[in-house]
Amino acid sequence: MNAIELRNLTKAYNHFTVDNVSLDVKKGYITGLIGPNGVGKSTLIKMMLGMIRPDSGSVKILGRAMPEHEVDIKQRIGIVSDDCFYYEHLTIRDMKEMIAPFYKKWSNTKFNGLLEQFELSPKKKIDELSKGMKIKFSLAVALSHEAELLIMDEPTSGLDPVFRRELLDLLGDMMQDERNTIIFSTHITTDLDRIADYITFINRGKLVFNESKDEVFERYAIVKGDLQLLDSDIRSNFIGIRETDVGFEGLVNNRQDALQLFGNYVVFDKPSLEDIIYYTAKGGRIHA
Repeated sequence: MNAIELRNLTKAYNHFTVDNVSLDVKKGYITGLIGPNGVGKSTLIKMMLGMIRPDSGSVKILGRAMPEHEVDIKQRIGIVSDDCFYYEHLTIRDMKEMIAPFYKKWSNTKFNGLLEQFELSPKKKIDELSKGMKIKFSLAVALSHEAELLIMDEPTSGLDPVFRRELLDLLGDMMQDERNTIIFSTHITTDLDRIADYITFINRGKLVFNESKDEVFERYAIVKGDLQLLDSDIRSNFIGIRETDVGFEGLVNNRQDALQLFGNYVVFDKPSLEDIIYYTAKGGRIHA
């Protein structure tokens, strides 16, 4: 069962295009959405939410088509974004009074408990909140109406390490209920190393892969070796390769093929998600 199904989603701008993206986000798991800044992650999320209309393609969330069933769908999803969508001149309490009536399953008890947990005073005005406190408020709203799908767009970018850890633990607790699903867009890939089940990688508006985190780490490898091993044919096996006076380091997306090619003449390391983004975004030869 999929929580989100995107089919051939396309949106063209003057200098940028989200290009024919099709992907499934599996229900009951945390999917990390990664890629360099400005490659289409936020555009993709806004198309999912109906904030941007695609030029072509379709969006289905929790089994229902967007935008035909947008009102029903938004009863069942929570949104946490790096952007602040709230009226800055209102207090947290006043803002809650405006938001709560929109949700059939709103729980004041849950909301007040989260405010206490996050150390947020209901008397504080939104414009008095730090970036991290605004994220906490957004999270309290998102988790107070029994959302089955939590969509998070760069939620940890303004948070201190202590609350980032607290947030990840909270998301882990939320996933104990197997009906729940989280899609988590971020450039802080260490967060996803800890909690993601699946990884979706977007680069230059195109889908690079959408697969389980374990499969990604089994397939990709960092290869380190002597420059003498390289020629143009060998270089073509790398997604990206960094060359220095003392050797090379590069990313391959088929560890088994690389093992057959290089044998014991190189060192193989497990890449981080950050490595995969860096070498893919740079591409080709990177001179140090």
